[in-house]
Amino acid sequence: MADFISVIVGSVVVLGIGANSFKVINQGEEALVATFGKYKRKLSAGPNFIVPIVDTIAYKGSIKEQVLDIPPQQCITRDNVAITADAVIYWRIVDMEKAFYRVENLRQAMTNIVLTQIRSELGNLELDQTFTARSQINEILLRDLDDATDPWGVKVTRVELRDILPAKAVQESMELQMTAERKKRATILTSEGERESAINKAKGLADAQVLAAEAQQKAAILEAEGQKQARVLRAEAQRQEQVLRSQGTAQALQVLVQATKGNPQAQSALQFLLAQNYIDMGATIGASNSSKVMFMDPRTIPATLEGMKSIISETTDTIPADALPNDWGK
Repeated sequence: MADFISVIVGSVVVLGIGANSFKVINQGEEALVATFGKYKRKLSAGPNFIVPIVDTIAYKGSIKEQVLDIPPQQCITRDNVAITADAVIYWRIVDMEKAFYRVENLRQAMTNIVLTQIRSELGNLELDQTFTARSQINEILLRDLDDATDPWGVKVTRVELRDILPAKAVQESMELQMTAERKKRATILTSEGERESAINKAKGLADAQVLAAEAQQKAAILEAEGQKQARVLRAEAQRQEQVLRSQGTAQALQVLVQATKGNPQAQSALQFLLAQNYIDMGATIGASNSSKVMFMDPRTIPATLEGMKSIISETTDTIPADALPNDWGK
């Protein structure tokens, strides 16, 4: 019976020791093995064996990316304005040995470094710059924190400033300033719009005057051209009328000569016709718009007729002899 009990006790001890020597590490985690309190090796994900009693699991932690929430803290900008800023840090452990053995409280140490860096960076900027240079501040914080946490086996992957809030009095002053700035911009835009409108109206009026002047000039040119062409046409018509009248007179004389050929009263008839034409010419001159006053003494009419008779005689002398009647001039 005693031997049986010893076997059972031995089996239990062996099973207990075997269970303590078999360790399973989950995916995304790592474990540190220490031998009598001294670091020996690192266990990765999956089944692992350690020496019972001699080896112990000193630390087991996650190597996945983690989030560190930085609480709001008060900062002073370069222009002595109090603001409150908070941030969020994304990080992961890349060397579990350094993260456990080189720093006592990793998260607290990282929080203190982040707070110090935020106060330092915001203190180098003025209030207006803190709102516009957020991305630059994030890049600077990421670089500085990554360098500072590298000895701890930590990789900082991202830093984001969430809220930058000035004091209440500063916010009220900023709101008043923004209201005044908006009013100023609205006034400037209104004045610029009115100025551009006035300029456009002036340009439109000037263009209209130029077009009107050009139209008047073209109309005057066309009118002058029309008047010129009308005068030319009238002169041409008068010239043709005079030519036709002269031709008609010449033809009428020829017809008259042929008709009075052999008539003893032909010379008297010609003299009568010329005298009548002379009187008609005076009536025409008197009826024209550019008429002249003609003075004729009735006592001189016989002398005038005698002169016309002499002209007729000279004219008939120039007519060929065969064109006159036989008794012409007797």
